[in-house]
Amino acid sequence: MGIDQLIETIQSYDGPRLTFMEVCGTHTMAAARFGIRALLPKTIRLVSGPGCPVCVTPVGYVDHALAFAEKKGVVIATFGDLMRVPGSSPQDGDGVPRSLTTARAKGADVRVVYSALDAIEIARKSPQLEVVFLGVGFETTAPALAATILKAAEQDIKNFSMLSAAKTIPEAMDVLSSAEDLNLNGFLCPGHVSAILGSEMYRPLAEKYGLACAIAGFEPGEILCGLNSLISQTMAGKPMVDNCYASVVRDQGNPIAREMMYRVFKPCDSVWRGIGSIRGSGLCIRAELAGFDAAKKFDVSLPRPREPKGCRCGEVLRGVIDPPKCALFGKACTPDAPQGACMVSSEGSCAASYNYQLGEGQ
Repeated sequence: MGIDQLIETIQSYDGPRLTFMEVCGTHTMAAARFGIRALLPKTIRLVSGPGCPVCVTPVGYVDHALAFAEKKGVVIATFGDLMRVPGSSPQDGDGVPRSLTTARAKGADVRVVYSALDAIEIARKSPQLEVVFLGVGFETTAPALAATILKAAEQDIKNFSMLSAAKTIPEAMDVLSSAEDLNLNGFLCPGHVSAILGSEMYRPLAEKYGLACAIAGFEPGEILCGLNSLISQTMAGKPMVDNCYASVVRDQGNPIAREMMYRVFKPCDSVWRGIGSIRGSGLCIRAELAGFDAAKKFDVSLPRPREPKGCRCGEVLRGVIDPPKCALFGKACTPDAPQGACMVSSEGSCAASYNYQLGEGQ
């Protein structure tokens, strides 16, 4: 079915109002960039869920990273999208929230890397320093994080460690499936994560909660194909898992990547911004590799986690409100001066809404 026909079919839906959630940061940005929401009829609402790994990383993790950054002889290696996420420590006198960016401006050794392997190279070249890599991500990046720790162990690089905040998506989707304030009808399942997990991972959502599931790619036609499948499943009353991204996603996913991931990590409870602690949704470094676990390697004092005042990022991540509903949106909180993680990350719902001038939602 071509794009024009998909649009026509979707726009012709005039049944009960349906709410679908996408849980992938790339879907969030693609739907905004291509104006997907503007094409939907008033009877269809597409909301963004916790699909941005930086956004769901709790403020306490940022506090932990900042505490490490303040230690003498410690290098913080991180991907760039974590640099401006605010922590919960008291703000400086100039009113700028503390972040890795402000810590670096005050002399902390914080370095942006493009690969976790870059952090190993820093450690290898500077044995007098302790290098801490900030390991944030979902199943898409977790195998690469695991491979990095295995390489550090193989090369016996003892001055490298990782602060893991890796998380797994299905557990969060399970929690959201039963949320009464969302009243979801289905999920537009993440394409990248599904390439690792496989389509079968979502079957319990369809069977346990009666929710339609469709795995989609990131081009306009692929997203529309997924949405059309969700509508068709719901109208027929036959929820299932429809793999609309079969060119990339297999039923069983990538077992080799998952084996590597679980060779290094084990499931543990994990805190998600806006949702709270979700049982078994985190990936903690196994005890036999504890020498590479920064949380166990260094003892630091941490403040009580505190979200930025007035920020409703948590409600945005749960799909309870659309970004413009937050009083800070577009005023005190912009991409140039973000107050919350959803505006900081390039995959964040607030950044997508701001950059592509989305409305209040449908």
